[in-house]
Amino acid sequence: MVGDVPDDAVLLSIGQLAQRTGLSVKLIRHWSDIGIVPPTDRSAAGYRRYDARALARLELARTLRDLGLGMAAIRDVLDGRHGVADVAALHADALEVQIRTLRVRCAVLRSVANRGSTTKELSVMSKLARLSAAQRTAIVHQFISDVLADLDAPGYREGLLAATPDLPDQPTNEQVDAWIELAEMLDDPQLRAAMRRMGEYAARHAPGLYDEHDAQAVQQVTDFWVQRVTAAIDAGIPADSPAADPVVADVVGAWLPMQEGSDLRSGGDGEDARSRLLEQLEIAADPRAERYWQLLCIINGWPVRASLATAGQWLMTALRANPAPGVRAADISTVLDSAAGSDPAEVLRAYAQVLDEVDRIVATVTADRFDDPTPCADWNVRTLLNHLVYENLMWTSLAEGNPRADFNADHLGDDHVAAFRASAQAALTAFGRPGMLVQQYGPAPGWRLVEQVLIEMLVHGWDLAKATGRPSDLAPSVAATILATVHEMYAGLPRTPGGSFAEAKPVPEPASAADHVAAYLGRDVSWAPSERR
Repeated sequence: MVGDVPDDAVLLSIGQLAQRTGLSVKLIRHWSDIGIVPPTDRSAAGYRRYDARALARLELARTLRDLGLGMAAIRDVLDGRHGVADVAALHADALEVQIRTLRVRCAVLRSVANRGSTTKELSVMSKLARLSAAQRTAIVHQFISDVLADLDAPGYREGLLAATPDLPDQPTNEQVDAWIELAEMLDDPQLRAAMRRMGEYAARHAPGLYDEHDAQAVQQVTDFWVQRVTAAIDAGIPADSPAADPVVADVVGAWLPMQEGSDLRSGGDGEDARSRLLEQLEIAADPRAERYWQLLCIINGWPVRASLATAGQWLMTALRANPAPGVRAADISTVLDSAAGSDPAEVLRAYAQVLDEVDRIVATVTADRFDDPTPCADWNVRTLLNHLVYENLMWTSLAEGNPRADFNADHLGDDHVAAFRASAQAALTAFGRPGMLVQQYGPAPGWRLVEQVLIEMLVHGWDLAKATGRPSDLAPSVAATILATVHEMYAGLPRTPGGSFAEAKPVPEPASAADHVAAYLGRDVSWAPSERR
């Protein structure tokens, strides 16, 4: 209620009131007509007059109006029917509802703008965003019920039901967008098929009830293998090499204790255990299922795990290449024994020839080509040059008995030509050391190390030639001779994501020997760089 004012207050006209308050005459007259600021008196000519009390009442009305209160609520406050605190609290509650609504609308519009959605999609997204918490939960529960149907996998079912979308009262744009994406995904038949496969696996191998302790233990094992595999990737260990075998053994050792009720535990690390782990990873590796859980985490405000795709692909490839302890190493030993009659000196001469031809290509590359694409997926020209230098340095370190561990380092510096030539000279020096070519390095003689880096230089030199528009018919006689070795050495490798090579590609005629080597190692011989901008 407005406080008292002096009895002798000066009476003001509407025009004077407008001057004092900054409000328009029209607005004051309207508020006067509806009882917000009734006139104190009227002049002899019938014009309205207002005292200081009316002025204070008008100022308060303007303040309440600026805060968004309706005229009825303002009149109740001014007339003393409701206190300011009560009205303010009620109005604040109403504003909270409006703010939440506006946040959702804003998030939907942002999502539409980012996705380039159509008018129909806008309507669907708006409806999805307005659903209540109960309706959102019901949609997800129906999805789970449809996918699992009558599967006897209570633990898996309860785990899914325990994680439902709980959009907060004041969601961020990201959370609303995540809910819209999740709701759309629930109709994806491929997601449903992926979740069904996981349920079927759980019904066969983990039919028990959901246990939070077990779930935490699984998470710990996952954290372990991701960390172990990521370290292997960072160290440059190929998934399809014998060097991956110890990593697989460590992962299997951590995973086996989780296989309660299975005969795998007593058998230890072996073909059965590795086969079962591979099956489990293949079933869980669907990117849609991973995205499902990421979206739930975003909606619920939980930490979002980084994608496991890269580490998972590496581990699956390592399991395929090393299906039992020592198998890949034994296969390589068999191949190494099959070529005992090769001329080590000729292998070194061939390597020097390939180095010379690759050097000429490297020398033509300018820094403005560094970002250009190459036939190696995800590698630009600079990355490819860096790898060429690293291969020389790495095999040199093996020949010297001091293996490098700087796979991810920058080996080019400011002068890629000088870096390549220095690495090539270091390799030639190391390989030319008396006795190196016949010295044993594990199961292989030294010339076999030279043979491997020769293959690396040949195929990656081919990549560089293709990327820079240079002739790719590298060292024809060397390529023709080495092709049989390439087939023999890499025939048993899994050609899957995470492996060293993609599936072998067809070779259109006419084709050079280097083309045949590149195609067998997964290159598209018809690849050409797109037109440079």
